[in-house]
Order: sequence, then C-alpha cells, then structure tokens
Amino acid sequence: MGDLAMEEDRPFSPSFAAPLSNPDPNSIRAETWVLAEDPVREVLNCIHPTLDSDEKRKDVIEYVQKLIRCNLRLEVFPYGSVPLKTYLPDGDIDLTVLSTPNLDENLPREVLRVLQEEEQNGNTEFILKDTQFIDAEVKLVKCLVQDIVIDISFNQLGGLCTLCFLEQVDRLVGKDHLFKRSIILIKAWCYYESRILGAHHGLISTYALETLVLYIFHVFNASLNSPTEVLYRFLDYYSKFDWDEYCISLDGPVSKSSMPDFSAAETPENQGTDVLLTGEFRKNCMDMFIVPSKGLETDQRAFTLKHLNIIDPLKENNNLGRSVHRGNYYRIRSAFRFGAKKLGRILESSSNMNIGDEIKKFFTNTLQRHKPKYGPAFT
Repeated sequence: MGDLAMEEDRPFSPSFAAPLSNPDPNSIRAETWVLAEDPVREVLNCIHPTLDSDEKRKDVIEYVQKLIRCNLRLEVFPYGSVPLKTYLPDGDIDLTVLSTPNLDENLPREVLRVLQEEEQNGNTEFILKDTQFIDAEVKLVKCLVQDIVIDISFNQLGGLCTLCFLEQVDRLVGKDHLFKRSIILIKAWCYYESRILGAHHGLISTYALETLVLYIFHVFNASLNSPTEVLYRFLDYYSKFDWDEYCISLDGPVSKSSMPDFSAAETPENQGTDVLLTGEFRKNCMDMFIVPSKGLETDQRAFTLKHLNIIDPLKENNNLGRSVHRGNYYRIRSAFRFGAKKLGRILESSSNMNIGDEIKKFFTNTLQRHKPKYGPAFT
C-alpha cells in the first residue's frame, strides 16, 4: 500500500477551503518545478501507454469485437482509459455492446454464453478465461483475455460521450497532452502509492478522478505547465476541500444543503476569471455529447448525496462519487492530506540536491513495480 500513514481524521472548518499547512503552490520557486521534471518524467516512462501496449490492447479488442459480431451481429466499442490513452500498465479494457432497447434484458447472458463457449473451445492465439456475469446496477460481463481484464457493459453511450468530451479537453489544454499526462501521473499515485482508486472496491472511480483533475485544469490552467504542478495543485486543493459540507462541480463547490439546486455553486477565492472551459465550449460539448434520456427514465432521478460528492460535468444528476464507502471516504481524505503535506515539503525544500530523490521516493511503489518504458503512444 505504499507509505501512506493514515492520520486520525480531523473535522474540517465550515469553509470549503479549510486552511492546512501545505505550502501555497504559487510560492514554489520556478527552479524547483524544473528540478522536479526529470524524476517525474522517469515515473511517467514506467507507466505511460506505449506503442507495444497499445498494439496488444488493440488486438485484444478486435478479438472480442469479432467474437460478438460474428455470433450476435452486434457492434462493440472501446471507451474509457484505453482509447483515451491514459491507462496504467495494470489497467483493464472497457467495452460496450450496442443494441436495440428491446434486447437489453437478455443481452448480458447472450454475451456471457458466447464467451463461455469460446473459453471451452480454446483459442491458440488468444487465451480467454474467467468469464463471469456481474448483476449490479450496471450489468457487466467480465473475462480475462491475454491476462488483461475485460469489462463488457451494454449500451453505455454515456461512456462513449465522456471519452469524446475528455479528448476535446485534452486538445484544448494542449502543451503536449498535459491533461492526459497529468491524469496518468495522478492515477499512478492514487493506485500504486495510496490505494484509493477502484470503484469496485468502494474507492474512487476512474471517471470521478478524471473529473477532479479536470476541475483543477478548469480553475488553474494558466499556471499549469507540468504534470508535477498539476499533481501538487490536485493534492493541495482536495486536501483542503470540505467534503462534509460541499459537492464539487465544474462551476465550483456546491453546498450539500442547497441541493438539488446545481446553480448554487460558490466561486473559490483563488479562482480568476481566466478559466479553461468557457461557456461556449461547455455548451458545444453538452450539445454534442449529452445522451438522450429513455422516456421518463434516468434524467428524472435526483442526485443522490453520498460521502464523496462529484457532479458529472455532462449529467448533473449523476454523482460520480457514489462508489465511495464511508470508511474509504475517510481513507481518501487522509490520503489527500498526507500526499499534499509530503509533496509540499519536498517542493519547498531549500536543498535542491534532494528533490529528485525525494520525488522518486514519493513514487516508490510505482518505480519498484514497473521498469522504464519508451515510445509514448499519444497521438
């Protein structure tokens, strides 16, 4: 689990930005950020997608697509971290099967049957095993292909829209895919160092984490030039956020007591007028990427308050933090505080000689688990 030391949970003040002892990101010297670039690049070289890993996942996706297309005459599309190219080396592949609504109910069982038959028949080129059906809120068929976990969902148009939205954000940010590189770095810290990523374990979902990163870019984009700066802004901001009293949205913190009034967002004191996502950009994305509701169905469902409340930028009644259990909520808050305090001390250190070594220690588990790789697959 890395070196996360769980602090005793302390109550926050009524402000959504309760003061902690982390150094202000604006106070970090420019030369410090420069010194941090090489060790962070070394971390990213261990975990970023490569041409080889991309090709392996492409082959697996095409294999599953062919199986389902040939047997059920249905199309299968990848979404999530693999097509976005922000997956970790241990990351799974998310696929969704598209069908007409009247096939919805029996479709998971049909896909399960196709995969089980393939598993029993065997395939010399691809090893498929451990097929299972997960009868949850979002029905899934899971399996392993070439030791990569495959999650197959059904008619998840929202996932495809989210992929397109995040691609647009990455293009808007620019700076050699700074948005995607930052997501990879922050995912690595959350997964390998603090063990707070994974919706199926009652922790933060990947899309929830991406939305938290997106908000940091939205508010602080003008001052962000490297993944290290994004990581520290992320940890500093969310370690001080009053999750007990507020939800987070792209418009700013929203008091839980004002819900479901999504327009009641408060502007953070440190937010300037030069935000990343303009009203026009967001309107265009909403027009392009909002999924039409099925009659009176999900769009009528109220936003359900949980322990960690993150408002979906494409669907405001969807709580992206709903996967987080109460015990893990305190664990996540402690992780943010611990990470912000530790990285802040590294960055404010007057001994520049040690910054590289200390940042590598900050990513000890990541570096120990993965060897450096070369040839990023960003396009």
